[in-house]
Amino acid sequence: MISNGAAEVDASRWRYEMVSQLGSCNRVVVFSASGCPMCTVAEHLLFSLGVGPTIVVLDRHVEGLAIREVLRELAGEQQPEVPAVFIGGKFVGGVEALMACHINGNLVPLLKHSGALWL
Repeated sequence: MISNGAAEVDASRWRYEMVSQLGSCNRVVVFSASGCPMCTVAEHLLFSLGVGPTIVVLDRHVEGLAIREVLRELAGEQQPEVPAVFIGGKFVGGVEALMACHINGNLVPLLKHSGALWL
């Protein structure tokens, strides 16, 4: 018989593995929510650079609430859980981190390194 503590650890591990798998299923993945203006900003920035990210809309995903829990932990208490951007299977952060990478000139090389951009 599995104790409640062990079951919670297994459930937590399963949620993290699910987010990791979704985050690495494509070169660029954006976890988004319907009607989220900052999600739209992140998506449009990537599209404007010639990247077609996989977009996971959490309020339309069967495991959306569980995914949000993991993203909340990854983003930290001071940041919203969406948008959450993964490039090359690694968590980049939200729209602020994405924009900072773009402004600093690090986003295009990161996208090229992940294979999302060829030029």
